[in-house]
Amino acid sequence: MTTPAPAPAPADYPGKTLGIVGLILVFFTNVIGLIVSAIALKQSKDAGFQNTPAKVGVILGIIFTALGVLFLILWFVAFGSIVAAGNSY
Repeated sequence: MTTPAPAPAPADYPGKTLGIVGLILVFFTNVIGLIVSAIALKQSKDAGFQNTPAKVGVILGIIFTALGVLFLILWFVAFGSIVAAGNSY
């Protein structure tokens, strides 16, 4: 009688470490963290595991990137209006 091979423990699923790295990177470099988290999420989904840190990294990466783009647009509008007003002193 042979025993079946044990299933991999949940701590050993593919993309786990990459998901944590992506989540940390999101706070420092939004786009790079978003890309790394998306890669980790894809690896985990292909293996049939849920990767919560990667999923949170993707969500936060999207939010932070959108806020960064919005801030950049507002900054350019403010800068443009200052330049258009000219030197008023």
